[in-house]
Amino acid sequence: MTCLTAFFGGTLFGLGLIVAGMNDPSKVLAFLDVAGRWDPSLALVMLGAISTAAAGFAFAARRRCTLLGEALQLPDRRQVDAPLLAGSVLFGVGWGLAGYCPGPGIVGLWAGSLPAAVFVIAMLFGIEAHAWYDQSCQQAEVGEVVADS
Repeated sequence: MTCLTAFFGGTLFGLGLIVAGMNDPSKVLAFLDVAGRWDPSLALVMLGAISTAAAGFAFAARRRCTLLGEALQLPDRRQVDAPLLAGSVLFGVGWGLAGYCPGPGIVGLWAGSLPAAVFVIAMLFGIEAHAWYDQSCQQAEVGEVVADS
């Protein structure tokens, strides 16, 4: 049942991206071009998404499990640190260069868009690079702890 719910939720999310126009890189880039031909329409999409997410998180915070009875996993970190800031900058630069972020990129991939496929491949390389970097940092920390003891 969990997989079926995830499938329907993902499908609904993808359809929402299509209806909002977020799968069109030119519309996204026009939104980001505040000094040129700015298209503010995606600001309304973002406002709707943030409002919906805030309501969902408020509802989930009062629960111990999901509606399907699974363990509820909410983020507990609240600190803004260098890795978060670096990731945010990389996300923004990638979004500004390509006009895609992960959700619309995957929608575009399913629609057969070559630029979306290039974006998704680059995104997967980035995910793997981060995993490699994170693992090497953890190994270095373990090595420092062993050397100190």
